[in-house]
Amino acid sequence: MNMDNRHTLFLVFTLVAVAMLLAPLRALLSTEIGTYSYLYIVLIPLISGYLIFEKREVIFSNLSYSWVTSIPIMMIGIVTFFVGNQYGTNLNKNDYASLMTSSAIIFWIGAFSLTYGTNTLRKTLFPLIFLVFMVPIPSPLLDRIIGALQVGSAEVVSPIFKILGVPFVREGLVFHMSNISIEIAPQCSGINSTLALLIITILASHLFIRTGWKKMVLILCVFPIVLIKNAVRIVTLSLLGAYVDVKFLTHGFLHKSGGFVFYIPSLIILLSIAWLLSKSERKQAGNQNY
Repeated sequence: MNMDNRHTLFLVFTLVAVAMLLAPLRALLSTEIGTYSYLYIVLIPLISGYLIFEKREVIFSNLSYSWVTSIPIMMIGIVTFFVGNQYGTNLNKNDYASLMTSSAIIFWIGAFSLTYGTNTLRKTLFPLIFLVFMVPIPSPLLDRIIGALQVGSAEVVSPIFKILGVPFVREGLVFHMSNISIEIAPQCSGINSTLALLIITILASHLFIRTGWKKMVLILCVFPIVLIKNAVRIVTLSLLGAYVDVKFLTHGFLHKSGGFVFYIPSLIILLSIAWLLSKSERKQAGNQNY
């Protein structure tokens, strides 16, 4: 089969995969909160597609069919899809979409391997693994992550208050100040910005860094930076609410829509770390060549 026929076959498989996940994702994105929280899902396959397209000449240089490996993978995706259709309606929108999206991705990866071969599959390992970010985090795991972010943010808020000389009494996730009390609620966890920063950082580590341990260092930097970002936002809003106007904590722009004000510096810091790590690699490579 020539290249055009392979691409046509794979396009058919891709349309099947899209049909598998279209309804649950559309339901997930149908609300205002869903659109805000899950819009990134639409961007993930575009990024993976671009990464494959950019190196298409190398990736598609040695094609074959891989029936033995690929058919079982596709069957796992199909079985998961039908199980989800049968029993997934008992789940909430997030978990139902998580199950159905997983089934579509598994099927699609199996179809990719079948159409182009395992050798091609190995060459596209990162773009294909990157698709996991399309899958909404299941609620039990999501709750644990949000809880960890709440606690971690609270642990950073305390020393910042002490450094600034702000009198407070802490009870778990609640901070009692002179005239107000604030609670670090799940909405304060910064889960959406955390996920966005993690995705961008992983992508940057793939594009700009070659050394495995340096990639890990960059990715691990996401979590302390996120906690500091959350804490700075909480402290800023708390001080404005306590000493300027309590509306900053209820109706203020920084509380409702000002997350990007704190997100952008965090992103700049992470990208700067990526640049420094990449620069150190280039310098080391130059010294070795010399």
